[in-house]
Amino acid sequence: MSLYVAYLLGSVVLDILANMALSVSDGFKKKRWGVMAVLLIMAAFAFLALAVQGMPLIVAYTVWGVLSIAGTAVATWFFLGQPMNRTIVLGLAILILAVVLMQA
Repeated sequence: MSLYVAYLLGSVVLDILANMALSVSDGFKKKRWGVMAVLLIMAAFAFLALAVQGMPLIVAYTVWGVLSIAGTAVATWFFLGQPMNRTIVLGLAILILAVVLMQA
């Protein structure tokens, strides 16, 4: 795995954590979680900036986007009990397929 792919995957993980912290912050009512969300998203974008130094932006951004969306859906379902149904799973599958087609 290249260093740039590692940066991209790190950015995805940080983005998922940021989204979960944002959810737990309850609309920034829990300020510490809100601040954590902001710091995590800043770190995610810093890692994304490093990733695009070694790969085309369209590749990095589409992969980052779909993995972050799918990862957030799965993580919030698993850890926070948010809903997951067939429609959501189908939508995620379509997003992933779209990114695969874009890379072909």
